[in-house]
Amino acid sequence: MTTTTHLLRARRFLPLFVTQLLGAFNDNLFKNAMVLFVVFSVYNSEKAEAHFSGMATALFIIPFVALSALSGQLADMRDKARIIRIVKTCEIGIMGVGAAGLLLAWKGFHVEGIAIPLMLLALFAMGVHSTFFGPIKYAILPQHLHADEVLAGTGLVEAGTYMAILAGTIVAGYISAPAAAITVIVTALIGFFAGRSVPDAPPEKLDEPLALPLLRPFLARPRSLARAVGLVPVVVADQVVSLYRLVHSTTRHPRVFLAIAAISFFWAVGAILFVQFPPLAKNVLGCSKEVASLFLVIFSVGIAIGSISINRLLKGTVSARYAPACVVGTGLFVAGFHFVCAAWPVPEQRGLLNLTGFITAPLAVPLVGTLLGIAITGGMFIVPLYAFLTTVVEKCEAARTIAANNIVNSAAMLVGSLLAMGLTAAGVRIVDQLLLTGVLCLISAWLGWLLYRAERVHLGEREAHTFDEMVG
Repeated sequence: MTTTTHLLRARRFLPLFVTQLLGAFNDNLFKNAMVLFVVFSVYNSEKAEAHFSGMATALFIIPFVALSALSGQLADMRDKARIIRIVKTCEIGIMGVGAAGLLLAWKGFHVEGIAIPLMLLALFAMGVHSTFFGPIKYAILPQHLHADEVLAGTGLVEAGTYMAILAGTIVAGYISAPAAAITVIVTALIGFFAGRSVPDAPPEKLDEPLALPLLRPFLARPRSLARAVGLVPVVVADQVVSLYRLVHSTTRHPRVFLAIAAISFFWAVGAILFVQFPPLAKNVLGCSKEVASLFLVIFSVGIAIGSISINRLLKGTVSARYAPACVVGTGLFVAGFHFVCAAWPVPEQRGLLNLTGFITAPLAVPLVGTLLGIAITGGMFIVPLYAFLTTVVEKCEAARTIAANNIVNSAAMLVGSLLAMGLTAAGVRIVDQLLLTGVLCLISAWLGWLLYRAERVHLGEREAHTFDEMVG
């Protein structure tokens, strides 16, 4: 707690924390305001609603898969603080487009022809924004924090992210479209000024950049670049090569590779749940958009609680000791959530349940309890794994490692969201899809156990090496 309080007062951490918090708030306010408006005000079909929710999730994730190789390596080769300032400047324009879409949708002006495409375009652009900011928020920590502060800093960033998700989700459930349009622009402006206060973080020594291997000859000759025929395929091929080399570079650190795999399966579960929440609340539970927002709020609160709790359990040590048990608990809570949803009584009155009607429902307490359990155990699972990504590798490789993690995580989330869309299109009820997430939790538990075993092997080797040095 002392370390946490100290970090929140330090200029080497606070501006980054505020910038990340505002960015996460804006992402989730805009996305949830858009999805809730379309699900509850435009469509009236479980399949159409689930399809739109899945498409929105996929569009936000695609940039992480396509551009994380470039973003991570740029963060390693350039000043991270300068990249933050550029990214936060772009956010202002992106939110301008998104705000226009929200206002047009509110006015009912060609909702499906103009308003929805504008909102989806802004959501995709915010995905690009977050792709370039994502590696920095963790990779910059070892440069500005002491070794014994990194886990606490990682936990604060993770907890702050989910508290921002919480705030954005709450606001999205109650705010009107015009107010949402104004809020996202104002938040982007505040984030821009906060980002300018982040201390400089010049690149560490980088022996061999992995990015742009195919474009380097063109970049060496600017005239040929402008005249090159078929440059787009070259760019695509370059990114494919960069993605492969970046992800493959993590395999030389078994603990990093296993941590990335375990985190990825967990976020595949998270993607499926997030796609399901709005249509689940409306069609299975018969609840309003405020209740759908409440589900996301509960999830965010639980993640934040778990993120802080695991730091106290581990006492600042980066370890996967509790990872398998935590994610098994997640799977059990998911199964419990499924059975509660399946047993939920169909409301007798016409119309959707408001918050009061939901809270007084007979199964509201076990529903909220299982959902909160999913989130708390999930937060306890992922925070130590994220800390592995920045403490196991050299500082000059931290951003690339985070980028590789983002690539694999995003691919898993994309598969999860597409799988949820496919199952819905095939006629599988949303409530039955919850059981699939429980199975994926078991896979994450197995990977977490492998990671902990690799951690124990590494500790044994290090102790043996220390003993040999002492004897020698």
